[in-house]
Amino acid sequence: MMGIKEILGQNLKDNRRRLGISQQELAKRAGISTPYLAMIEVARKFPTADILERLAVALGINPHELFSVANSPDKSMEQMQQTILYNMDRIMEHAIDRAINKRYEEANLLKGVFQ
Repeated sequence: MMGIKEILGQNLKDNRRRLGISQQELAKRAGISTPYLAMIEVARKFPTADILERLAVALGINPHELFSVANSPDKSMEQMQQTILYNMDRIMEHAIDRAINKRYEEANLLKGVFQ
């Protein structure tokens, strides 16, 4: 059975990954140092109530969700679906950016040919 520090650390990591952000980005959003966040995620440190609240806000969740145990398959499935949808959005944005950049480069090449 996982202890409270391990549950907190795992939930922080899971929610951070669900958002697709780095430890550095989450730490910045919560106003704490990246090494401190890393220590919380590996259950070596336990934050104050103030920091817990700031982490929850930075993750867009309620503070109590940092301590929920994902025993239900529905919650795990929902988290997986959210992660997949988020990653698909990022892939589409990247593909669109690449297509736009390619068209821009082609237009610049053609502009040079006709000048």
